[in-house]
Amino acid sequence: MTPFDALYAAPAALTAHAPVIVIAAPLVGACAAALSPGARSSWVISVLTTAFSLWMAIALAGEVAREGVIDYALGGFPSPMGIALKVDAIAVTMALLISAMGLMGAIYSGHALLSEVRAEKHTLFQAGYLLCVSGYLGLVLTGDAFNAFVFLEISSIGTYALVAAGERRDRRALPAAFNYLIMGTVGATLYVIGVGFLYGATGTLNMADMGVRLVTLGDNPAVQAGFAFIVAGLGAKAAMFPLHGWLPGAYAGAPTLVSVFLAATATKAAIYLLMRFTFDVFPLDADFGRLFLHGILAPLAAAAAIVCSVQAIFAREVRRMLAFSSIAQVGFILLGFSLATQAGVSAGVFYMVAHALMKAAAFMALGAFAISLKARLLSDFAGIGREAPWSTVAFAVAAASLAGVPLTMGFLGKWSLIEAALQARQAWMVVVFAIGSLLTLVYVGRIVETMFFRAPTPGAPRAKEAPVGVLAPLWVLAGLSVWFGVDATLPASLADAGAAALLGAAP
Repeated sequence: MTPFDALYAAPAALTAHAPVIVIAAPLVGACAAALSPGARSSWVISVLTTAFSLWMAIALAGEVAREGVIDYALGGFPSPMGIALKVDAIAVTMALLISAMGLMGAIYSGHALLSEVRAEKHTLFQAGYLLCVSGYLGLVLTGDAFNAFVFLEISSIGTYALVAAGERRDRRALPAAFNYLIMGTVGATLYVIGVGFLYGATGTLNMADMGVRLVTLGDNPAVQAGFAFIVAGLGAKAAMFPLHGWLPGAYAGAPTLVSVFLAATATKAAIYLLMRFTFDVFPLDADFGRLFLHGILAPLAAAAAIVCSVQAIFAREVRRMLAFSSIAQVGFILLGFSLATQAGVSAGVFYMVAHALMKAAAFMALGAFAISLKARLLSDFAGIGREAPWSTVAFAVAAASLAGVPLTMGFLGKWSLIEAALQARQAWMVVVFAIGSLLTLVYVGRIVETMFFRAPTPGAPRAKEAPVGVLAPLWVLAGLSVWFGVDATLPASLADAGAAALLGAAP
């Protein structure tokens, strides 16, 4: 049961084709934005198309709540021979997250881009942004392994260009974009090689049909090789430790809008696809699957949660702190999934949504400061709480959620992870969560203390409060981090249903 059971958000004729419309809308919007006459018109197109995609995602959520799984055959050709979209509880949860963050980012970009991206590039920037939204939506809704690769590349092509567009604010954006391109290309290549192995073993690219056939193959060497390539490829895309080298530079050098959207969706979409293969395509009782979850994924995730938190503590730039923090939080999420239990997977999905909200809000706040203050180092933010109180308080809320302060969604997410670990008798994970959370409190505490309690350097340029167009989406995200920390009915029900869909269990 989810709050969407009785929701009919769109006419039946439109809802029937919502699986493809939700992907096509931002794709068409990207073409329209590229051809638009100016920055303002491209911004309007971006807001309208992402809002429309969110509307279609909400309509899909209602249908999935009532029907369970929606199989949409493109061109009328039924699966497994035709290309199909598969919309279940976990897919629609990801579609809601991506489309909602796409809309928040689009609204935010109206003012945020002015100080970070050259004016003549705004139309193409919005086109690239919508291309990314479309790619990630297609990635989480497709039921075809090869088309997942296609959507992965669609989103990546746009992302590489968007990261490079930050060269006006920081020249390091250009090498960061190049590093991202190299790592992204390597990851995509490894993934498609893995899909090739699986196609050779099963003769199908439809993920549901592939899962059925893999059950009969057992520990086939080609299947194991395919699984290894897919894990390595998607691990690079998800910034899974130690394949995370591209992320700090990309997040630190990109325009703030790109950091917001990547932190909220890019790694989450790759994690989703990795878990879709791990739980839904490959047999759950396969020896190599259990070895991956318990012998590889869990130790690497634990290392990420601690090592990258320590790196965040010693980073001098605030954006780089948050970038290392994202890698550490990916470790938290993957620890939940590595338990392979209903409680563990549900906690992983819940924390994935929580992290998207709080990290997007934190980066948005930094972008609000960047409109008037060209600050990079932690010391540059001294005393900023007195000059831009609304933006600073929103950042503090996001930081509190990141550290797991009670009455925030981050606290509930970490609590659910701890409960799941205890239920699975994995006490060592509780220790990792505790150490990681304490380290998180240290580095976010440093930032908040500098912003509120340190005096600014005499003669240093000072910040101004951001315009309403920036504060509105920022406070929506910060407010949701608190709202869902008090009443988590909606995200918890979506997480439970998503975990049941991945594990093939009754919700």
